[in-house]
Amino acid sequence: MSKRVAVLTSGGDAPGMNACIRGVILTCEQRGYTLFGYKHGYNGLLQQEYIPLYSSNTHNLNQQGGTILHSARCLEFKETESAILAAKNLKALEIDTLIVIGGDGSFRGATHLSHYWNGQILGLPGTIDNDISGTDATIGYYTAIDTAVSSIDKVRDTADAFERIFLVEVMGRHAGFLALSAAVASAADYVILPELFTTESEMLANICHQIEQRRKLKGTVSFIIVVAENVWPGGLNKLADSLTKRANAEVRPVILGHVQRGGSPVSQDRILANTLAHYAVNLVGEPTTNVMIGMVNGNPVEVPLSVTHTPGKPLLKSTLECMQSIMNKRYA
Repeated sequence: MSKRVAVLTSGGDAPGMNACIRGVILTCEQRGYTLFGYKHGYNGLLQQEYIPLYSSNTHNLNQQGGTILHSARCLEFKETESAILAAKNLKALEIDTLIVIGGDGSFRGATHLSHYWNGQILGLPGTIDNDISGTDATIGYYTAIDTAVSSIDKVRDTADAFERIFLVEVMGRHAGFLALSAAVASAADYVILPELFTTESEMLANICHQIEQRRKLKGTVSFIIVVAENVWPGGLNKLADSLTKRANAEVRPVILGHVQRGGSPVSQDRILANTLAHYAVNLVGEPTTNVMIGMVNGNPVEVPLSVTHTPGKPLLKSTLECMQSIMNKRYA
């Protein structure tokens, strides 16, 4: 009997989600599976809002940003009644396997559902934050880095023209992966990360020291500081005001915001998305369930969903050491 598979995208959108959907569609057709797409994340699952998915849905899908299934957050899915309703809807559609593309919140929802539905659940990591444990990178992360770097490069032009200090806030929620990678790639002068944050006074003193050293070397020139969102108490504007007073210089805050979520996915995200999707669909019908398919050292791996949202995924040591080396060499 042919397997029946459903897929949904949940939480914040990420470039490469459409490429992942495409990979699921094509592999399901190769295997002879019937595929449905639930719209609007877990909300669609609760409202039984779905569409059949065929290869005709995949035209130009690999390079499209966003998600054709749309996405949403669903706070009510935390409730027992919601999980029971979702299980009922999946049984009504005779779904054998549910594939969830999303981040840690989406995987928490999948884990919650598993207590009330005995079907197979597979997760695929789709988030620009790269804060999922058990995988080297998440779908959308590489594109978000490129978007942030492009924006920072433009900020650098105007910063040089006016010899100003610019604070550039990038996304990441409570993780510094995007901020760190963007800072290294854009040759930023300083980076503020949640993993390395100490106190406001200590951080301000260190930043001012770096600025003073820079001025001694080259005079009054531009200075770019990349800041991870949510890290500075009171927000970016408060940091700008404090630094203006301490450094006696013009400081301008720039919040990149949701522009980092959009755009056509870069090649790394397209390849990652299709590879993980193909691997996941090939697990359909196997006893493996309640796992995320991640990528470690270039190879797909199966990681228990309960492990993926464990807090404290460590920053990539080599990248962190690179940033610290650059800063110390320039301004110590």
